[in-house]
Amino acid sequence: MVKSQNKDPRENLLFVAWAASVVAMFGSLYFSEIKQYEPCALCWYQRIVMYPFVVILGIAVVKKDYRISLYSMILSGIGACISIYHYGLQKLSFLAEAAPACGRVPCTGQYINWFGFVTIPFLALIAFIIIFICSAMIWKMTREEAN
Repeated sequence: MVKSQNKDPRENLLFVAWAASVVAMFGSLYFSEIKQYEPCALCWYQRIVMYPFVVILGIAVVKKDYRISLYSMILSGIGACISIYHYGLQKLSFLAEAAPACGRVPCTGQYINWFGFVTIPFLALIAFIIIFICSAMIWKMTREEAN
């Protein structure tokens, strides 16, 4: 007789959030180390928020620690705001014209522009959104379980 296992759906959500951070980290490293695209200042800020997720969410996956969801929700929200601003600098002319100089590489530059809208900050934004949604769902499930 096969024993049914009721796996907690939060485990899968936590794994998806961690996987998104791993893909984002390796994607950014691919663009900078393999393709030799030099990151601008805003790219570095997005990396500063994204890279710790690989370790923090990885540990949370192993330990099944769902309390991380509040913190990962907040940090991914901050990262998403940086990505939205950076994407706006690239795609909105009125923001691009007023963009401050941010180092050797302008934040308005677009190393990639797939399908006319997919840029590196857009890819980071997608990863931050995935992490945020997974974290919000985990947080909601954990609060409902506590009540």
